[in-house]
Amino acid sequence: MEKRERFERCMRRQGVDRVPLDFAGMSLTGISDMDTIRRLSELLGVENTIPAVQQALDTDFTNVGWIFNPESPYHFFSPTRQVDCWGIERSFTGIYWDITRNPLRDATEADLESFHWPQAAAIPQSDFDFIRETAKKLWNESDKVIIGEHPVFGCLELGCWMCGFDDFLYRLAGEPEFVEKFFQHIWTYQRDVIERYYEAVGPYIHLTTSGDDFGTQNGPFLSPKCFREQIAPMYRKRISLIKEIAPVYYFHHTCGSVFRLMDQFPEVGIDILNPIQPGAFEMEPERLKEHFGSQLTFWGGIDEQHLLTYSTPEEVETQVRKVLQVFGKEGGYVLAPSHNIQRDVPAENIVAMYRAAQEGV
Repeated sequence: MEKRERFERCMRRQGVDRVPLDFAGMSLTGISDMDTIRRLSELLGVENTIPAVQQALDTDFTNVGWIFNPESPYHFFSPTRQVDCWGIERSFTGIYWDITRNPLRDATEADLESFHWPQAAAIPQSDFDFIRETAKKLWNESDKVIIGEHPVFGCLELGCWMCGFDDFLYRLAGEPEFVEKFFQHIWTYQRDVIERYYEAVGPYIHLTTSGDDFGTQNGPFLSPKCFREQIAPMYRKRISLIKEIAPVYYFHHTCGSVFRLMDQFPEVGIDILNPIQPGAFEMEPERLKEHFGSQLTFWGGIDEQHLLTYSTPEEVETQVRKVLQVFGKEGGYVLAPSHNIQRDVPAENIVAMYRAAQEGV
């Protein structure tokens, strides 16, 4: 079965020869460092590149696009420290860039008005043209399903990054007027970028993404009521505008335990949920399939926290088959790890995961 047909049948809950497979098909399902690719390429006997490993594992997805970071008075970069267009400062800690300063911590509503918000007009048209031509080439010359990476950050994560998690989560509960004004600024930028980006890339992609973590290991960051009143409207506007411009599926990434929010996801237009952390509270595959299997496609679900890191290849294969029995029988499932693969995952376990899935369901 061709990759694009397989994905479309998966989304429509129709029979497939095997579930679609994603290995590093986008930023949200990526690899923590290139040493993992080196170990995989040596094990598989292929060139030391992500495309070569993808081909050896016969995966189904590729990607185009990126999150824009337009010119801003806040910009700064050195090998160990950077500041982006949102004024968020990060320091390199060995693998990741971790946030070390929140530009709007303790801010007032007046501070929101004086802040230098990023402007979509500062993004050069050549960026959109380049992404469009790359997507068009993949559309015509590749057999893979094409993912349009999300061009903007999520509204909740930006609030938590710019104000600090403690500060912004408090404001959601105690200062809704501040949050409303903050989100107005975020939406103005999102809207302007979305219109330019999806006009350019929309004809040449099959799905697009977003990332915004709503959950911890033990439950959501916020109540279902708070989500419905403050976060859901932002996503409803965002997804509605995207789908007006481009006929694509919408994929959303949120780590952690979000079962208690999931009834709202289809309502705002989410088609696909990732990464499905099976060790998080109330996120067992059986529970998710029973309650939302007809409404959401699940993407991920193979435990990276424990299974892939600490088990044998044989144990990985056994667990993959169990997950496929729950998620994979009637479509609506794409196999991938439940987190970007970290450097402590044995290459043999990664191969075992995909080999087991290639056997079909």
